[in-house]
Amino acid sequence: MSDQENALILEPQNGPADACMIILHGLGASCHDFEPVAPALAQACPDAAIRFILPQAPNLPVTINGGMVMPAWYDILAMNLDREVDTAQLCASAASIQALIRQQVEAGIDSRRIILAGFSQGGAVAYEAGLSLDLPLGGLLALSTYWATQDTTTLAEANRSLKIEIQHGQMDPVVPEALAIQARDALIAKGYDINYRHYPMPHSVCPEQVQHIGQWLKTRLA
Repeated sequence: MSDQENALILEPQNGPADACMIILHGLGASCHDFEPVAPALAQACPDAAIRFILPQAPNLPVTINGGMVMPAWYDILAMNLDREVDTAQLCASAASIQALIRQQVEAGIDSRRIILAGFSQGGAVAYEAGLSLDLPLGGLLALSTYWATQDTTTLAEANRSLKIEIQHGQMDPVVPEALAIQARDALIAKGYDINYRHYPMPHSVCPEQVQHIGQWLKTRLA
């Protein structure tokens, strides 16, 4: 599903890559959305040489937006609280991200030094891709998102001890914080190690949050 040849790849400035962070953008956005954040995260982890990969979602018609074609990891069919989504499209996007992770492993990056992150729609794909991957990841970062495939994800044993950081805006009008809390509680019930933070912000990313992500990333790659 992901247009991998259009992925933005930012190589480390401090030597050959020995770690990788893959960040998935939200609905209607682009692979450049998180480009300004990458230098700050790299600076927070001076002992790691991080390759940032920012994949571009394919262009799809989105039902809730009147069928308008836009960058989307999957179609959203209804905006009720639980989100009615095209699960097949979401899983296809997750499979493409897993393929990207495997490419990085083949290129010499230890899977335990690969961090998967996603914002909003991208976070829903990150949950599916990370939790069902049969290679142990270094961490999963879920930003302003929800676990859309909570009832259908096949949880891989390789990532049963995956460290998961969930961050959300308390004033988010797009993805209510209740959905982040729902994901957190479901994951804790399944035995996952969750760190949860929320911020006085809408559906966005704030400077304090970037600082926290940098600290978390440094811990994950230590």
